[in-house]
Amino acid sequence: MSDRMTPMPFSQMIRWILKEKEEQGTVFGVYHPYRAADQYSRQIFGRKLETPVGPAAGPHTQLAQNIAASYYGGSRFFELKTVQILDGEDLPVNKPCIKADDECYNCEWSTELYVPQAQDEYIKAWFLLSVMAKEFDLGAMDGFQFNMSVGYDLEGIKSEKVNRFIDSMMNAADMAAFQECRQYLLDNLSLFQKLTKKDVEAISPCICNSVTLSTLHGCPPQEIERIATYLITEKGLNTFIKCNPTLLGYEFARETMDKMGYDYVAFGDFHFKDDLQYEDAVPMLKRLIALSAEKGLEFGVKITNTFPVDVKQNELPSEEMYMSGKSLYPLSIALAAKLSKEFDGKLRISYSGGADAFNIDKIVKVGIWPVTVATTLLKPGGYQRLEQLALATQEAGVSFNGVSYEAVQKLADEAVTDKHHVKAVKPLPSRKLNRQVPLTDCFVAPCKEGCPIHQDITAYLQLVGEGKMKEAMEVITEKNPLPFITGTICAHNCMSKCTRNFYEHPVHIRNAKLTAAEGGFADLMKNLKARDPETGKTAAIVGGGPAGMAAAFFLSRAGFAVTLYEKEDSLGGVVKHVIPGFRISDEAIAHDVALVTAYGAKLQLNTKIENLDSLKDAYDYVVLAAGASEPGVLKLEKGEPVNALEFLADFKKHDGNLDLGKNVVVIGGGNTAMDTARAAKRTKGVEHVYLVYRRTKRYMPADEEELVMAVEDGVEFKELLAPKAQENGMLLCDVMKLGEMDASGRRGVVATGETVSVPADTIIAAVGEKVPTHFYEACSLNLNDRGKVLVNPDTKESSVKNVYVIGDGLGGPATVVEAIRDALTASEAIAGRKLVQDFDEKVTSEDVYPRRGSLLETQEGRVESGRCLSCSSICENCAEVCPNRANLAIRVPGMAKHQIIHVDYMCNECGNCRSFCPYDSAPYLDKFTLFANVEDMDNSKNEGFTVLNKAEVSCRVRYLGNIIEWKSGEKTEIPEALCKVMETVCRDYEYLIQ
Repeated sequence: MSDRMTPMPFSQMIRWILKEKEEQGTVFGVYHPYRAADQYSRQIFGRKLETPVGPAAGPHTQLAQNIAASYYGGSRFFELKTVQILDGEDLPVNKPCIKADDECYNCEWSTELYVPQAQDEYIKAWFLLSVMAKEFDLGAMDGFQFNMSVGYDLEGIKSEKVNRFIDSMMNAADMAAFQECRQYLLDNLSLFQKLTKKDVEAISPCICNSVTLSTLHGCPPQEIERIATYLITEKGLNTFIKCNPTLLGYEFARETMDKMGYDYVAFGDFHFKDDLQYEDAVPMLKRLIALSAEKGLEFGVKITNTFPVDVKQNELPSEEMYMSGKSLYPLSIALAAKLSKEFDGKLRISYSGGADAFNIDKIVKVGIWPVTVATTLLKPGGYQRLEQLALATQEAGVSFNGVSYEAVQKLADEAVTDKHHVKAVKPLPSRKLNRQVPLTDCFVAPCKEGCPIHQDITAYLQLVGEGKMKEAMEVITEKNPLPFITGTICAHNCMSKCTRNFYEHPVHIRNAKLTAAEGGFADLMKNLKARDPETGKTAAIVGGGPAGMAAAFFLSRAGFAVTLYEKEDSLGGVVKHVIPGFRISDEAIAHDVALVTAYGAKLQLNTKIENLDSLKDAYDYVVLAAGASEPGVLKLEKGEPVNALEFLADFKKHDGNLDLGKNVVVIGGGNTAMDTARAAKRTKGVEHVYLVYRRTKRYMPADEEELVMAVEDGVEFKELLAPKAQENGMLLCDVMKLGEMDASGRRGVVATGETVSVPADTIIAAVGEKVPTHFYEACSLNLNDRGKVLVNPDTKESSVKNVYVIGDGLGGPATVVEAIRDALTASEAIAGRKLVQDFDEKVTSEDVYPRRGSLLETQEGRVESGRCLSCSSICENCAEVCPNRANLAIRVPGMAKHQIIHVDYMCNECGNCRSFCPYDSAPYLDKFTLFANVEDMDNSKNEGFTVLNKAEVSCRVRYLGNIIEWKSGEKTEIPEALCKVMETVCRDYEYLIQ
């Protein structure tokens, strides 16, 4: 395996697109073509342009197939990847070189091909697009434009190979690649249904009449002007000059990044001082505008180049990387506003920097176009996202009449608070599953895998979307007996794993569950009846919180005679007696209680169990779900904090009528601290609630949703403070500062030696609760040295036979759904069989693929289900995000799902697929790989194959590290599924074989 991709012959690409289109209706894996309408065409550089959007100079314009996929999706303006004198093997590029899971970073900058190879790729792409336009009815054969990008100094640009490149792009008639492509088409017209000889002969050799000048950071203004003057006067090219965000100044950039939550993005003022200065740029641009006008050419600026920042968390294997995407947008659009005002809207701007489906229509509407994109195409949906961009910018009768700088300034002002660009308050959770991707059948729903009880989320989302609430509830309650509680306050790890996070926002799975619960509860309950205890076995459950309630449900449904003991007067545990009513209503909890007891579980309320003496002889099985009932203790040098759970219980019992004084301090940063602070804010007589934590919001353990609600409620956060003592109505705190990041990305804290005081009539400590060690000792259960019960992790059975321990009382405070998981584990161990079944959604590819290229805002009610990407049926993230199309989804007869193969010769190891594979894997390393030849296979460690004889379907295979010569039909140790994959490649995807 090499990080150098191999360009494909033109003939191979023609065979590929024709066969794929005929058999699958797709082109290079793009499912929906954009068909241009002439009424929306524009003019730029004296040529037609069917849409003002396309790929930026970067990974999507490096190879011919990338450009073809982009065109099929909706691109019509192609900024070709930059060429320079340093190329091919002489160009050092650290790999992996792209990280795009949120804002994007890269450490590659110009084509990795040799300049002559790049030239040939662009010529092949020029022909491909012309063919596709006619053969597939995508638009006019002259409806798109190529814009070459060159750099980085005048000497390099005037060098023989770069100069030849420029000349060939301006007129390729004499180039061998042009003549070969043209002749191939003329010799093979029988392959086409619509393309004619006249069409082929009409394909112009004048590929580019425009150029974007890219210069290195630190390039002097005089050099920039000399290059631009050369391109305008000597080459006669319409010219854009790339401008950097550094023109805004260090203070503006730093303040903007900090304000938007990107305070962790590290950059110094070096580039701001070393790059082109604003006071030099303006007069230079004015001179170049005049020069271009004199020569009858168009001139403008390209905003912006990527933004250099420091590598701090091993994001990429380099010291410096380049930032783009959502975090670059506020800087790029601010620079556009500044220059537009400076030039009274008369300066033409080509735009790149965080454009996507949420803002591209606004950018184009103010007169800024063409717009090129990269980061949005590097995310799931990939090239398919271009269709939405093209449709969003359709407008008839548009010509360039200047830029509305007032409108651009409005966009810049809005960007700083735009939810699509502001960084999340908390560090993003890992979207990865804790296992390796399998070689076949890898499609999986990350939401289901991330759920502790593996809820069949995609199945019930589909039913909710169809309005089948009773059926949705049947799916939900198969594994979850608390749909109202989990539909209201679940920590929703499923949503953290949702692939939609890479588009905009996760599908609001929790809300959909509550929608199903509210709409389907009554009908569901009509069919639930108490069952006779079929097993003849009895079970006692101690504790009526979520864990105990769930165990009662599963065991009574399984035919056990269940008695549930609860010390309070009602079920629900902490959810009922502690969590404030503004978080969840008593009515919702009551619905779940009704569901839990529907199969006949008996209740013994107001009954406190002290030990096992009264239960062991009376019941076959005992399940302890006692909760984490021991209060956590925070010791101050002076003063005695109130326990958070005690406060919350009092708050709920007395409806907030407590005497806390005017100033309340809550110590802690978890979810309980947020509930406590919000409740204190609602307590009678309280004016200020301060939340004290030794780190910043970003490093608080609370869920982001909980933290945001506390901010919205007016809780005043006192960050970087460590509490010491309470005295005279004040809490004395040590002032801390953030230290260096550890391996996990969490920053430590260091005392500064300073102190501050915070007004504090009452201090409430939310520092975690403990398991009831004394109760377990009274039950004669074996404990570890931390006072926790020792259990079999696969069954939850303790050291005392037939006694099980579950919920918060087992491992400490956790989530409701984790309590349900424990209950199900213990119940299945007691029953000796599986107690739940899986449900699959029923969708077709026609249902799914249209969603996979579209950014959609969160919807209300059941229509939100329509945003689900149905990943368990179709997950092609790695294929979609690969610019080179090196990961492919193929259809294998006899296998229910598409299969992913990796094509080695098309891969440059950029690493982008690693970010978006739901497994803890990198598909370019871990999926079954097709190699072009034996030598390439020997240079790789990937499991995979190379075809030795296509007709005989004989392959050389690496499986489990062993090299095997295999021929179709022979007995082999190779799994049948992999044999089917290889047979299918040879039979149905022969165009992949080089």
